[in-house]
Amino acid sequence: MDFNMKKLASDAGIFFTRAVQFTEEKFGQAEKTELDAHFETLLARADSTKNWTERILRQTEVLLQPNPSARVEEFLYEKLDRKVPSRVTNGELLAQYMAEAASELGATTPYGKTLLKVSEAEKRLGAAERDFIHTASVSFLTPLRNFLEGDWKTISKERRLLQNRRLDLDACKARLKKAKAAEAKATCEGDTVPDFQETRPRNYILSASASAAEWKEKHPGGWRSPCFFLLPLSPSVTQARGCLSLLEDRKLWNDEVDKAEQELRVAQTEFDRQAEVTRLLLEGISSTHVNHLRCLHEFVKSQTTYYAQCYRHMLDLQKQLGSSQGAIFPGTFVGTTEPASPPLSTTSPTTAAATMPVVPTVAGLAAPGEAALCLEEVAPPASGTRKARVLYDYEAADSSELALLADELITVYSLPGMDPDWLIGERGNKKGKVPVTYLELLS
Repeated sequence: MDFNMKKLASDAGIFFTRAVQFTEEKFGQAEKTELDAHFETLLARADSTKNWTERILRQTEVLLQPNPSARVEEFLYEKLDRKVPSRVTNGELLAQYMAEAASELGATTPYGKTLLKVSEAEKRLGAAERDFIHTASVSFLTPLRNFLEGDWKTISKERRLLQNRRLDLDACKARLKKAKAAEAKATCEGDTVPDFQETRPRNYILSASASAAEWKEKHPGGWRSPCFFLLPLSPSVTQARGCLSLLEDRKLWNDEVDKAEQELRVAQTEFDRQAEVTRLLLEGISSTHVNHLRCLHEFVKSQTTYYAQCYRHMLDLQKQLGSSQGAIFPGTFVGTTEPASPPLSTTSPTTAAATMPVVPTVAGLAAPGEAALCLEEVAPPASGTRKARVLYDYEAADSSELALLADELITVYSLPGMDPDWLIGERGNKKGKVPVTYLELLS
């Protein structure tokens, strides 16, 4: 217990000393060892990486789970190392309400049938959302958390050690500087002291010897007599003692300088070693960026798959509702006069890539009248063909589609009864269906 208390008191003293030194550095009252420019750049990049990683992590969590109470609950389960219970998504909850409403209002009525169809679509959307949240959490959020809770904590610990080593080094430099100043002052004062043996008259030495012999005869006790110590000291003896004191001070400060230099060498070695360890960790931030880049690609891929699934489910639902609406309201035109996706434009590829939605690469998206379309028998119309440039690579889902390569030019045209999201594309002697959102029409 005593040992621990002593260690605690020692640590408290060191902490207080470093705090005072750090405050003096802030006010410019103490010298500070500066790090090299490359090291400062590494520190700034590491801090920026940590700050932006925290922001991206928090905002991605908001995107995946907008409910703050649910996020707090998931955080508590994670800290308690327990499995997060399965939670119903909003789409699945809406599907459940619609199914219950159809059951109560009548599943055989037109309204009830439509509720059931929309319910199934919302249920599929909810399942797709659940898969997207799980995939994004594993492939994107988990690596970001691992960096903040693992690598960054290690970097912060080593940086604190480096800061302490730097404060110790500066303290040793200040101690050595003071010791050298005191040594120089003692040397200057010692040089002004006269040599008493040379300046003292010779007859003074002889008379002093005679007086000593006479005193010894009167005092048989000799030099051990107590009376000897009661004799007043002469001015010469006082000056000699002062000179001896100066010599002792000079030797004391010489020893202090040697000790300070030794401590400075040790502190410099420890500082250099800790700086190298910290530098290696900071340079590892580049590997962290590479890892986060790979995770970002995985996040975009999962988000692309999610939105493609949503598009496919809603397109199927729209077709189902269109057929049922035509049966309920005869003579009414069913469908859209405009394409489901944004209209084609002649904007730049960068703008098109940022605004065009993802088109699912499945053959089941074709319109019912298109299923029996034989591409070998299709002939381009006399007018209405256009040139188009491919924006992205596209892999054909089956033999009725045409595979595309980015930046190539093809001829496109539409046929009566085709799905507005698809065109017929020709490249040489090959032809097939191509998605509209992968093209940029040329004038």
